[in-house]
Amino acid sequence: MTDPDEMMTVAAARALTGGQRVFVGIGLPSTAANLARRTHAPDLVLIYESGTLGSKPDRLPASIGDGILAETADAVIGVPEVFNYWLQPGRIDVGFLGAAQLDRFGNINTTVIGDYHAPKVRLPGAGGAPEIAASCGEVFVVVRQSRRSFVDRVDFVTSFGHGRGPGERARLGLRGAGPTRVITDLGVFRPDPATAELVLTDLHPGVSVDDVRAATGWDLRVVPEPGRTPPPTDDELAALRALKEASA
Repeated sequence: MTDPDEMMTVAAARALTGGQRVFVGIGLPSTAANLARRTHAPDLVLIYESGTLGSKPDRLPASIGDGILAETADAVIGVPEVFNYWLQPGRIDVGFLGAAQLDRFGNINTTVIGDYHAPKVRLPGAGGAPEIAASCGEVFVVVRQSRRSFVDRVDFVTSFGHGRGPGERARLGLRGAGPTRVITDLGVFRPDPATAELVLTDLHPGVSVDDVRAATGWDLRVVPEPGRTPPPTDDELAALRALKEASA
């Protein structure tokens, strides 16, 4: 039996295609990227913020400093070189990020919940995510969906998505296209080309539009006929579960 997290991870993995250079965040993005490399996209080039290029871990790394990333990499370079030579000049195809909060325009918060000066919760912070969101060719976001995570406006913009609408990225001189796909445990969202607002395009098995609306903190727009995400195959589930077991 497939649980919602497995469906989300498989859907996120399927978004990646062979040969892409992917800047991978720890957590859900790393699980999805490593699953993709183990299944349909073995030639993915996984890049982690610590300076590892082409890592091929046989378990999920605990952090960007996990030794397995360096041990299995094609090359290990300095952190400044990752950003100055690979990321900022636009040499990375996809940035794969998580989020604590995400708003209708794909802006990401991983800094604080509540007021910045007196937060209810202080989150792990930015790391390299703002640069990834700014400079990768496109950004995929994977996040568990609820009204706490899918909000009308994030409490703090850690990583810029589409600001408050179309044209804001260009106005700021940001190289990349920003978030082009958001994958949750309920479905898949893409920005409307005209408004840059996230729109529900696909539903996962067993999920209704009403379910998604109930877990969204704004008046969600939905395409006229949402697609249906194919359920995970036996091979995808076996590979995902093996990754998790190896990391336990």
